[in-house]
Amino acid sequence: MPFFEPSKPIRVEGGIKARTKRGSIGEEWWSRRFIDLLESFADKGRLQRGRTYARQGQVLDLEVRPYEVTAKVQGSRAKAYKVTLGIDVINESDWEDIEDALASRAVFRARLLAGEMPPEIEEVFTEFGVPLFPESARDLHLMCSCPDWGDPCKHAAAALYVLAEAFDDDPFLILAWNGRTKDQLLTTLRRQPATAPDPLAVEDVPLTAEHFWTPVTGLARLRERPPVPAVPPGLLLQLVEPPKIKIRRRGLVDILGPAFEALAQHSGGPEE
Repeated sequence: MPFFEPSKPIRVEGGIKARTKRGSIGEEWWSRRFIDLLESFADKGRLQRGRTYARQGQVLDLEVRPYEVTAKVQGSRAKAYKVTLGIDVINESDWEDIEDALASRAVFRARLLAGEMPPEIEEVFTEFGVPLFPESARDLHLMCSCPDWGDPCKHAAAALYVLAEAFDDDPFLILAWNGRTKDQLLTTLRRQPATAPDPLAVEDVPLTAEHFWTPVTGLARLRERPPVPAVPPGLLLQLVEPPKIKIRRRGLVDILGPAFEALAQHSGGPEE
């Protein structure tokens, strides 16, 4: 006779409890994108039970590693279930192409070095045929030690929702799951010079009789060019290799970062 787990899990103290108590889970664009894709192909009923588990704090721990997230989720049995959330491996040559593309575009490079996740980053991955987020059930490999053969089971679903909120707190966990830690990526971006064209450069069009009564193309393009994105405060600290100096056990970048933020606010905008 098949085993069916009772609907009520053993309640635990100190678990990872989802912050959102109702509605959708995920606040930032990247976590919402992850959840929207998940909910587009996964079983709605099982996801709903997983949300309940996540909000009750049934996920005991969560660890993000390259191409694999592991978690322990407390169900109705005394021993917590082991959950693994796997994705396909990105080969090294694809990662090198992605890093080159990110480094060559000034906006991506600046935002990432400032600790931000630009929405257009997903397009860069798509260019190389690599999904940044699982787009179908085939892209997500779920395993759980529970007797439920559902895909996902409620334990895996709970771990996925808790993972989304972890992405809210640290968007670089998305890249870590895809095989590149924050330190690895930022080190590569610092070493590679930006090759994006100068945003103030205009095309040099010779002035001839043919163009005498028409606006010069280069100047017209300059007038129509969209404003350059503001430089994030403290970008210089991110562009250069941080010195190995610590003050009261804190890195120099951690100490100077708030000072740059304060200066930017005092001057009414980002530093020049």
